[in-house]
Amino acid sequence: MLRARLQDYYIKEGRDLLMKEFGYKNYMQAPKLVKIVVSIGVKEAVSDSKQLDKVVNELMLITGQKPVKTFAKKSIAAFKLREGLAIGCKVTLRNTMMYEFLDRLVNIALPRARDFKGFTSRFDGAGNFAFGLKEQIIFPEINYDKIDKVRGMNIVIVTTASMDAECKSLMKVFSIPFYN
Repeated sequence: MLRARLQDYYIKEGRDLLMKEFGYKNYMQAPKLVKIVVSIGVKEAVSDSKQLDKVVNELMLITGQKPVKTFAKKSIAAFKLREGLAIGCKVTLRNTMMYEFLDRLVNIALPRARDFKGFTSRFDGAGNFAFGLKEQIIFPEINYDKIDKVRGMNIVIVTTASMDAECKSLMKVFSIPFYN
């Protein structure tokens, strides 16, 4: 079975580190990654639906998987938003694709980000880690000359960890940088 580099590292070394740190008896108790969700909201899609198609293509290049469009749940007149209007896209990555994306994010994309010192250690209390990136051009798959606008994205890393401390230790196993 073909596995990603980070997946092999987790199985061979990372899981043992977590078991020692938290005193688990069985390796199934150690926290692990479940999925990574990458989403981009496109406010220009309200007036121009072609903008969303460009973002869908960019997200497909970054993740290697076809995104699904997200739709507005309710109408908001102040934003000229109607219920059911396509306003963004998202990708849910699992298994090998998830580990490959995380590897590229940590080792290639984040070092290319300007003024990036690390993430603050804010977790959701249920063992998940979410953060935002300000620009998609930090990924090498995106050609700077072919983009029309710099857009940000939200990334949510869902784990089996039950506490924030477990999640932070898991993120450190995967070399995700924190500055506090």
